[in-house]
Amino acid sequence: MKAVVDFENNLKRLEDIVTALEKEEQSLEETVKLFQEGMNLSKECRKALKEVENSVKVVMEEDDNGNIITSDLKTNE
Repeated sequence: MKAVVDFENNLKRLEDIVTALEKEEQSLEETVKLFQEGMNLSKECRKALKEVENSVKVVMEEDDNGNIITSDLKTNE
């Protein structure tokens, strides 16, 4: 669950950064720092999503005994 909490915290911080950048109330130096932080958070969020994606199972079908048959989630990457 830590990964989910980290993802949610990172996403919230990323939203806060976007809001701050849209307001244009900071110096150029602060803008660059916020942008860099946002890019790093975006990378972490993508990484967390990829990890979750890799662990998800997709329900494919049911066997003759009623058991669910699953396979790993396939991605387009």
